[in-house]
Amino acid sequence: MTLNEVRKRFLEFYKARGHAVIPSARLVPENDPTTLFTGSGMQPLVPYLLGAVHPQGRRLADAQKSFRAEDIDEVGDNRHTTFFEMLGNWSLGDYFKTEQLPWVFEFLTGDNAKGGIGLDPARLYVTVFAGDEATGIPADEESAAIWKRLFAEKGITAEYVALGSEENGSARGMQGGRIFSYDVKKNWWSRAGVPANMPAGEPGGPDSEVFYEFASVTHDPKFGAYCHPNCDCGRFLEIGNSVFMEYKKNEDGSFEKLAQRNVDFGGGLERIAAASIDDNDMFAIDVFREMAAALPAGGDTRKMRIILDHLRGSVFLIGDGILPSNKGQGYMLRKLLRRAALFSDALKPEEGWLDKMVGTVSSYYKEQYPDLDARRDEIAKAITEEFRKFGATVKEGLKEFARRAAGGSVTGKDAFDLYQSYGFPWELTEEIATERGISVDRKEFEAEFTKHRDLSRTASAGVFKGGLADASAETTRLHTAHHLLLRALQTVLGSGVKQRGSNITAERLRLDFSYDGGKLTEEEKREVERIVNEKIREDLPVIRSEMSREKAETLGAEHEFGQKYPERVSVYSVGPKDATTADPKFEDAFSIEFCGGPHVTHTGEIAGEFRIAKEEAVSAGIRRIRGVIAPRA
Repeated sequence: MTLNEVRKRFLEFYKARGHAVIPSARLVPENDPTTLFTGSGMQPLVPYLLGAVHPQGRRLADAQKSFRAEDIDEVGDNRHTTFFEMLGNWSLGDYFKTEQLPWVFEFLTGDNAKGGIGLDPARLYVTVFAGDEATGIPADEESAAIWKRLFAEKGITAEYVALGSEENGSARGMQGGRIFSYDVKKNWWSRAGVPANMPAGEPGGPDSEVFYEFASVTHDPKFGAYCHPNCDCGRFLEIGNSVFMEYKKNEDGSFEKLAQRNVDFGGGLERIAAASIDDNDMFAIDVFREMAAALPAGGDTRKMRIILDHLRGSVFLIGDGILPSNKGQGYMLRKLLRRAALFSDALKPEEGWLDKMVGTVSSYYKEQYPDLDARRDEIAKAITEEFRKFGATVKEGLKEFARRAAGGSVTGKDAFDLYQSYGFPWELTEEIATERGISVDRKEFEAEFTKHRDLSRTASAGVFKGGLADASAETTRLHTAHHLLLRALQTVLGSGVKQRGSNITAERLRLDFSYDGGKLTEEEKREVERIVNEKIREDLPVIRSEMSREKAETLGAEHEFGQKYPERVSVYSVGPKDATTADPKFEDAFSIEFCGGPHVTHTGEIAGEFRIAKEEAVSAGIRRIRGVIAPRA
């Protein structure tokens, strides 16, 4: 089954069960500084999982574009990709386990002719929550009982095995079971991880995962003496996870039930497609096969996988407004493209292969993501230019390699420095070294690489901690100031200014915007500040309205670049003074934007002076402002 077929069947399945199908959010998170990229389906919906009212109702379904930068160095095996789509269905205080688990099972095992995927139920295995003594949260016996019944209806005896920890699974094995329970490390979800790490007020709950068994794969004992669903040997692949968000952590560390119980399901689109063709090689699915036609047959498998993944991810990142740079999202895009360039040189594809591959991706996804096809030439130009620039960088890297190799040896640290400074992967350094008859210490290279990766992850966790999702008073004030800032920039610099990204914490806001005029003058910055502070002092009402997307667009409401919106949208308007919630005069508003909130009710609640702390370039034609709210003098 193709990716497009699986996605379409999933969305139609849940639409038939009362779910509103909502569009994917952009890969650059809106108002979420916890991460560089949207990496899961639930990320854009956190405010609604916490209780905000979604304009499309309490039952939602989507296919969310996702990117996980932390997996970039794992790409090359048969299952890791940086970009993927996460299929999701959501219950915001509506249905719960008794509806959710049967629907998941029906979708995965249902007849092809009736809109299901048609997986053999005998190849499915499931996990549930084992309970947690430290918090007193009980084992999820309800989910286990539901799964037992569902398998029995298919004529399959489903034995329950309490494995507890992943280590226990490796030591004990499956013991003939089909339903397995694991501890908080595997079958508990919260944004902060296990219950002990959750702050007071944080929601979370047990989850239930579904795994597909590739019967042709033999267990590799290096992953443990015995195989089990969470084993990493490749025999099992997780294809879906239902999170039952029903608990909240209290100040004293105890847990209580939430008033609004939610369901959050995530199913990997590419993984379900791989299961549908019973092939544990993710790169055997149709989109990668079509892309691979632009490369020579019989090339190195790992190099081909890296090229396919990195170029598909790059097309989507550029399609969402990211351009190669040396910071943030742009740096990750540059890293993808340079790795793809290096490995493509080794495969020696025919001239024109790059345009052909970009065209294949744009065409393949045009029904679901039409912006990719509309911007095909622009995307191809950005990728080609980065390949050209990297060619010059490689030449400099070769000179540096020759300098270090002049003494007759290259250390593992040298190899890592070449990787860091010039983008040389291990394979390229090893190949150059072999040609000169010298060796390089791979263990030392891997040790340096691991140390750098761990430091990067620690730094990222610190830099991106906190954000709008906490809905604190400080963050909410800055969110409203963010709307005022965008409108003030348009007033001073021109209507061509459009938002290209944002990042808001309790301490400051960050707005990325399109502008070709270069660095703002001091006079321009002061005028922008004056306008924002004038609107704060006027204490204008901030009104949330629901309306059709068409009406919002007619009113000129600002919206995210490249974003797709549902038929009904949430809009926030600022002003005029005589606006009322019953009859807001949108044509006279100072600002009007597509937005899900939260916001203050009147601009006076921002309660301070807005100041531009920093203004800088991000990439060609994109600038960034960081702003703060200072106490009034």
